[in-house]
Amino acid sequence: MATTTKTSSAKKPAAETAKTTTKAPAKTASKTPAPAATKAPAKSKAAAGSVDLSTKPTGKTGKMEDSEFHEFFVDELKDIYWAEKHLAKALPKFKKAATSPELAAAFEKHTEETKRHIETLDKVFELLEEKAQAKKCDAMEGLLEEADSIIEDTDSGTLVRDAGLILAAQKVEHYEIATYGTLRVFAENMGHTEVVELLSQTLEEEKATDVALTQIAEGFVNQQAASE
Repeated sequence: MATTTKTSSAKKPAAETAKTTTKAPAKTASKTPAPAATKAPAKSKAAAGSVDLSTKPTGKTGKMEDSEFHEFFVDELKDIYWAEKHLAKALPKFKKAATSPELAAAFEKHTEETKRHIETLDKVFELLEEKAQAKKCDAMEGLLEEADSIIEDTDSGTLVRDAGLILAAQKVEHYEIATYGTLRVFAENMGHTEVVELLSQTLEEEKATDVALTQIAEGFVNQQAASE
């Protein structure tokens, strides 16, 4: 009987040990999914994405009054504002000096367009809540001085003078096209939608004037000037 008692007591701990061993993996298995499907990286990506979305519109709000880029943009608007005002005064002189009626008419047309460009810039300044102020444009000053020199160096009533005037006028147009094209891109990057539309209108008129001058030059001016 003593032997039987020892045998049963010996088996009991073994069974308990077996139970403990089998339960341990079960607990481990239940803890395995604990990494929570590794959602931590997913949250970090979402957070990163939200940061990107919040930063992207920063340059699209149209509210960059305190930025250095905005100040530079306004400064360049003042520069072309001066240029347009002085060109409006110079174009009637171009018209008077022109020999062909076609070129004189082109200068008269662009004089009216230039006045509208000045008014457009007034609206741009207003939209930006900036004072419409002109800053001396050294480039335009030089171009207009060159035009004066061409008038002085050519004879009145010749197509050579017209060829020279077209040259001078197209240099002005190319400067304005480059300026308005760049300012439009600046406005796009800052989200100034209305300003973009206004500058685009002016840019298209400058391009059309350049084309019109080329047509006059290639139509008859250059050929007749070469034979004088």
